[in-house]
Parts: sequence; C-alpha cells; structure tokens
Amino acid sequence: MSQTKTLDQWLVELERNHPVAIDLGLERIEPVARRMGLFDGKIASKVITVAGTNGKGSTVAMIEALALSHGLSCASYTSPHLFEYNERVRLDGTPVDDATLVTAFERVDAARDGISLTYFEAGTLAALHVFKTRAPDIAVLEVGLGGRLDAVNIIDPDVAVVTTVDRDHAAFLGTDLEQIGLEKAGILRKGAPAVLGSKTLPASVPRYAQTLGAAPIYHLESQFRRTDADERGRWHWQGLDRHGERLGLSELIDPGLPLDNAATALQAFSLAHEPLNADAIAHALGRITLPGRMQWLERDGRRWCLDVAHNPHAARYVAGQLVRQPGPRLGVLAMLSDKDAAAVVAEFEGVIDGWILAGLDGDRARTGDELTEVVRVSGARVIGTHRDVSSAIASLSASRGADEFEAASVLVCGSFFTVAEALTALGHERIGQ
Repeated sequence: MSQTKTLDQWLVELERNHPVAIDLGLERIEPVARRMGLFDGKIASKVITVAGTNGKGSTVAMIEALALSHGLSCASYTSPHLFEYNERVRLDGTPVDDATLVTAFERVDAARDGISLTYFEAGTLAALHVFKTRAPDIAVLEVGLGGRLDAVNIIDPDVAVVTTVDRDHAAFLGTDLEQIGLEKAGILRKGAPAVLGSKTLPASVPRYAQTLGAAPIYHLESQFRRTDADERGRWHWQGLDRHGERLGLSELIDPGLPLDNAATALQAFSLAHEPLNADAIAHALGRITLPGRMQWLERDGRRWCLDVAHNPHAARYVAGQLVRQPGPRLGVLAMLSDKDAAAVVAEFEGVIDGWILAGLDGDRARTGDELTEVVRVSGARVIGTHRDVSSAIASLSASRGADEFEAASVLVCGSFFTVAEALTALGHERIGQ
C-alpha cells in the first residue's frame, strides 16, 4: 500500500512536475478537467469570475462577504497566498483543511493520464473539484494571470468581472494596454453579464464585450456608480439589476478597500443573488478584512502599513491613501526582478521621505543592493539596504527614537512575499489562527 503524501509533499511535487512555472494555455488543463467530471453540471449554483491587473483580491473578498452575510454558502479561489496554500481555497470564508486538498490533488493526479500540469493548473483543478463536491450557492474564481488563457477560464461564469487593466507581467501579456485588455476580457461569455469595474479601461474591453454579445454590460460610471466616502466614512451606490431596474444603497460603510472595487462587487453580487439586503450589506462591509491590502498595524511605537502593491497602478492607489496620513513616512520595499521598481518608486514621489531596500529569496528574487541601485538612479532617498525584509524591519525597530524618522509611519510593499515576511517579523498572527 502506498503512503498518502502530505499537502506540503504534494506542493513540492507540483512545483517540480512542469518544466515552466508559468505556461499559459488551456490545452493541458481541459482534458484533465473533463476526465474529472468538472464539466458535468455546474460547480456552484452561480459562478462569478474576476479578472484584472489590480483589485481582484479585494473584489473577491467583498463578494464572498456579501454572499455570507446574505446567508448563502460561498466558495472562493484566489492566488497567491501569504502564508499557507490553504488560503487559496475557501469554503464559507474558511481555508479548507489539508486532508481536503490532499484528496483533491490525488483526484487531479489520477486524471492527468501523463499530461504535465503547472502548479497553478493543478491547484485550480483541485479547487474546482472541492467546490463541485460541496456545491455552494456561489463560487468566486480569481484569475491568476491574464484571463483568456488562464486555467480558471475553463469554467463558464454566470457573471464575469474585469476590475482594472494596466501594465504588469509584461513578459506574458506585453505592454500594449489594448491587447492586455483583450486578454483579460477573454473571461467574458456571450449572453452572460459583464461587470467592468473601472471607468478608465482600454476601449478594447467594452468593445469586445459588445462584439461578443455579453449581456447585459455594466460599466462603472455608466450602468453603476458610487460616491466618494464623506467625512463619516459613508458612501452611496447605484446600480441596475439584470432586468434594467434601478438599485440604490445609501449610507454604506467604507470597507477600507478601494471603493471602485466595492461598487463592482455590489454590482456583480446583485446579478448573482436577488434581492439585496441593506442590513446584510452593512454587516459585510463593516467586518471585512483583507491581509496585505492597506493593512495597518501598531508595533514598536510605530504605525505600519502593509500592502502587496507591486506595479505602478497599485502603487498609485496606495500613495493616494498614504498622503492623507501625517508625515514623515518611510518605505520598506522588496520586489521581484521582473517588476518595474523604478515606476513603483516614482508613484510615491512626495509621499515617501526615504526608502529602506531589502532582498527576497527565490529564482525571481532581486537583492537589496540591486534594488538600491534602481532607487538611487530614480533620485529617491535611500536610508538603508538589507539582505531581507526581516532585517529591514528589525533595523527600524532598533532605531526607534534615534534618528530624524523616529516618529515616521512605515509602508511595507512590493510583493506578497514582502508582506508575508513583514507580518511574520512584526509578530502578526497567520490567517486562520
């Protein structure tokens, strides 16, 4: 009798199985999904798929919270994770246990029939197997990269969401915004509602939606809209149901996440479930938390803000929020080598008074020294360089009260790896503990 692998053993094996870490395309995953029976019936009563450069995670989290507050069962699939792989696959707001994932990976492996799958493809199939087994009311699926050729796109959504389109993953998606928009719009389906969550999307996205016959089409600032939060942190939302009837909600609670994404989540959820309950929505928006997205902590006499922002579009949003906070402000930055560090730093000009640079581990890592050179060339002020994020955090804690930045709040950003290491160094409890 063969011994059952642990989840960690499965994940190590999956990382080694395929020769390329990122290998877009559906030709490998579709036949395996078919053998697993994933196309026999639906994985949930309603499926919402979310694509976009930024804002996917927060939109998924808010749709999940809205579903649960309305008394619905909800499954969600997101990536990447901060600490434990289980965070990617959630049932009713809770990461699934190791045994459930191990069983799912065994099912994937049995159906491969010699087909080599990437880590993400195998993980997507495992998540879909878990969801189909549990048959939730709503499943929310976050696209990993792009949309048209992403593993998640083997499932036809009842509602498709595109949050934002900007430049990222240039090696796979290129730098032309119109083409990037087409890739992300590839999750749309003929005859299914399309929710477009940014008023600055490339023209290729709404044009493709119309040509394809996605229907109805809901575009931010056209078919649905939101106000800014007032001094009490309250805002208003207006939308349309799938029959074109007006919907409206007032005095909504600011969830501490981008309001464009909150408005988009509300519009998408309203198309998957009727009617909306104002009390349930207030409960959802008032309790939602999303680690690593404008997450504030008080540690060592400082205020720390942690955000996974790793591209200029995300950095622009974070900078716009930070500038409202009193200075001075420092930044701890650690980024992967395939990210545009200079463009990210440029978004914080006039907001961050000095940078502490750190390295990351792994094949795509950039050292602290390499990042320091990028920042110096940009003209931004460098305060220090460290081998890793933990060392940078420790240096700031040790220097408290000893320099001109003793009262500075600190932004930590650059990647999921950066935030995960920072949370550990700051003694923050892991998700689910």
